[in-house]
Amino acid sequence: QVQMVESGGGLVQAGGSLRLSCAASGRTAAYYAMGWFRQAPGKEREFVAAISWSGGNTQYRDDVNGRFTISRDNAKNTVYLQMNSLKPEDTAVYYCAAGRFRLPTSEVFKYDYWGQGTQVTVSS
Repeated sequence: QVQMVESGGGLVQAGGSLRLSCAASGRTAAYYAMGWFRQAPGKEREFVAAISWSGGNTQYRDDVNGRFTISRDNAKNTVYLQMNSLKPEDTAVYYCAAGRFRLPTSEVFKYDYWGQGTQVTVSS
């Protein structure tokens, strides 16, 4: 069993930055691929970024590529999402997720464990 707790959300102006953190508990968390997803009001949950268990492979949705960076520290069982040049359309609840596979994937149904989410609001 893996439990996930996100932090770092908040209100920021367009063009600003935020760093989200997700702490995972469980002795095997370091061997799980990790992902970030987001859900805006009235919309479906969508993929943002994912990283392999080793940290050597990453994947991003097209409209955040070059602005967001996913990373992980397996010694701390923590995954990060550095978000730069934020836009109002990035506003959503952001969720981290862990999956019992090694390579990153954008397929939401493959992830086994989810955090409770953290709100990110970008004002124009």
